[in-house]
Amino acid sequence: MTERHTAVRRNRDADWDAWPVAAYLAENYRRIHPCDRGVIHHHSVFYRQFRPGSLARTLELGAGPNLYPLMLAAGASRHIDALEPGAAGLAYLRDQLAHGPDDSWQSFYALCRALDPSLPATLAEALTRVHVLPGHADCLPEGRYDAASMNFVAESVTEDRAEFTALCDTFVRAVRPGGALVASFMEHMPSYRIGTGPVWPACPVDEAALRAVFTPRTTGLRISRLAKDRTLPEYGDTGILLLTARRPAA
Repeated sequence: MTERHTAVRRNRDADWDAWPVAAYLAENYRRIHPCDRGVIHHHSVFYRQFRPGSLARTLELGAGPNLYPLMLAAGASRHIDALEPGAAGLAYLRDQLAHGPDDSWQSFYALCRALDPSLPATLAEALTRVHVLPGHADCLPEGRYDAASMNFVAESVTEDRAEFTALCDTFVRAVRPGGALVASFMEHMPSYRIGTGPVWPACPVDEAALRAVFTPRTTGLRISRLAKDRTLPEYGDTGILLLTARRPAA
């Protein structure tokens, strides 16, 4: 269910420290949904273009409690920064690293490793490459990373199209010139609920909106689409958009 708001809500207007991690995981990640398989297959192809361990440092922007993007990076990347601004997301990530991942993530890792045998033998070993980084995207230094990943973030934290654009720009600038980018976006998703909690801000985007943002900022832009996943709760989206690109070389 969605609600209308008279004022445009921005990232700073939402209480990300209180993000409902347990409800979010229950609705989306306690089993592999068809859309997860689609994203994992797409992102695995992206990471397999690199030799194992050839990326010195990579970024997961707005990591949240979704571990499979971190798993996928562990074959190519020697050091993965999981940037997360919210206290709830930080607590979950730190617990997973300190005490071992939830059992429900093992099936995700089995799929990731079936697609990329260069991944470490166990999920626990893969996660040793992950370093939790508290903070907001606007604190990222430019050009630090060889590659960056962003999944369901820029369109899911603000109703302001200009702020969405700025966050995508920060994502691009986080990688060095020539650095690689992979991302996923909910298509046409309005502001949304998790469980019975509050309404969180979102910016509905489509392929044209992504091309308008990324074409002037990247090279080799490719965008594909996954059909709407009817096994998920109804968030108002129409599917998932998948993106790969590079920051232009200097």
